[in-house]
Amino acid sequence: MSFHPKMAYDATFHRSARRREDEGPPFAYTAENRARFDEIVKRYPPDRRRSAVLPALYLVQHQHGYITANGIRHVAELLGITRADVEDVVSYYSMFYTKPVGKFVLNVCRTLSCAVNGAERVTEALSTKLGIKPGETDPTGTFTLMEVECLGACDRAPIVMVNDAWHECVKPVDAARLVDDLRARGEVVLSGCQHVVERRR
Repeated sequence: MSFHPKMAYDATFHRSARRREDEGPPFAYTAENRARFDEIVKRYPPDRRRSAVLPALYLVQHQHGYITANGIRHVAELLGITRADVEDVVSYYSMFYTKPVGKFVLNVCRTLSCAVNGAERVTEALSTKLGIKPGETDPTGTFTLMEVECLGACDRAPIVMVNDAWHECVKPVDAARLVDDLRARGEVVLSGCQHVVERRR
């Protein structure tokens, strides 16, 4: 007698949905980024080096443009953790890219405050202007359009985060001008997080 259920002959097994990251070229921090990494790691006790995984990954992404399997391996080796530990972080956070993106990544917040203030129409306007859908990069490699969850500035909705900078209170009619301004002048055209702006006054 067995307590184990009988397995049907037509049983199927599911493959893991985890995809293998792009191996990419061999990766190591530049001397400048290695110095930054070494400074960051000093902020944590020796037995908590793994806590530096987020800034370590940011350095990889800033250096290479996106995070490859070799970048993940490099971070894992430096922090003394497994590749799986690093892959879990990369796959969890939407701000890490595992394929090439444009010079400007337009992240449109779609959570409640932004949604009720027209974020969907902002996305549609940007999509029309750029000729791409969310998750795609334009043919010139200049813009990538993304939809993301809360960016933490609900009182200034809708929010568009461009790379690591902000543009607040975006209206659909402003979207085309934002793209043109970014092409012409770069991130200097962004309004910036109002809370940061207010602290500078």
